[in-house]
Amino acid sequence: MPTPDSRYQRPSGDNAVSVLIGGRVHQQWTSYEIDSDLMIPADAWQVSLGLPKGEFPPLVEAGASVVVRVGRDTVLTGQIDEIADPIDKNSHTLSLSGRDGAAVLVDCSSPIFTAKQATLAEVVANVVKPLGISKIRIDAARSMTSEKINVEPGDTAWETLVHAAEANGLWPWFEPDGTLVIGGPDYNTPPVASLVMRREGKDNNVISLSRVRSMAERYSEFTVLGQRHGTATENGKHALKSTVRDPDVKIYRPKIIVDHEAENTEAARARGRKLLSDSRLKGFTLTAKVAGHRTSSGVLWQPGQRIHVISDAHGIDATFFLMARKFQGGRGQGTVTTLTLKEDKVWVLDAHPHKRKHRRGKNGSAGLEAVDVSK
Repeated sequence: MPTPDSRYQRPSGDNAVSVLIGGRVHQQWTSYEIDSDLMIPADAWQVSLGLPKGEFPPLVEAGASVVVRVGRDTVLTGQIDEIADPIDKNSHTLSLSGRDGAAVLVDCSSPIFTAKQATLAEVVANVVKPLGISKIRIDAARSMTSEKINVEPGDTAWETLVHAAEANGLWPWFEPDGTLVIGGPDYNTPPVASLVMRREGKDNNVISLSRVRSMAERYSEFTVLGQRHGTATENGKHALKSTVRDPDVKIYRPKIIVDHEAENTEAARARGRKLLSDSRLKGFTLTAKVAGHRTSSGVLWQPGQRIHVISDAHGIDATFFLMARKFQGGRGQGTVTTLTLKEDKVWVLDAHPHKRKHRRGKNGSAGLEAVDVSK
């Protein structure tokens, strides 16, 4: 089903953006932007409004908790990062900006701890709960038990969390209500809408549609080289090798990666598949700008959705994966949403353990020291 056929919609009703701070609702913005991207750890928001009387809203202070809504739907739960109120002879403006619950994980160092035989849920709780995050959901049929986790000074909490998630073939993000989710894409969900751009204009519901194809980070093949260190009972093994190829890259563009964490050919192959999928993601982007912030059925655009796209000029009639979206609008501007689409079923998360410390200069770094991927 197409999205609404209007070009720009007024920021009212289901498209009206409000920010709740200290139990008070603030709205009627001169401009706003709300970003969400599965590949960027912290969703961001920014709003501005005029202060003709110079009255600063109460309870608005850096670090304050906020809930950002579109209509009655919550799109982000987070905090105020920055407040700016420039003034000149003609105007006095208030601008607020911030991020969602991932902000504290991105900004702050990981709690330092050591654990043996720890489940993914235990590792995640040890990392995020000391930083005030208690709502956690792990969307995985199964997860492994880590033989040993050793977190040292240096890494941020987000880096440690990503390492734990990637070791299970998962990825972390925050839901609009502030829940931390460890999971992956669901390619079984049906498309939430159809975007149409036909030459004759019939049923068109897209303001603009842009396709970018790039060879800059595409490779015809990835070769991953690994090694297994010896133990008291088993000899080490060198020259572990696995090569994966991308049949869509017709010219010879090889890439060799040395991965000290690939201790067997299966791990090297999984690493190669991950590199190839990342390469495909970077090589194709479809950007659509649509009116309003919702599909025709009233659902807010949200990363992780699947969208059917028809474009005669591009020769496209296929389903794509919504990797990112940006809400924009304000008084006198109307409301628009920018959708960043990637090839469907290309973002694949293979288990990739982060096992040993790799020194970065004399200060070293932190990481997950040992992870058993056989369980």
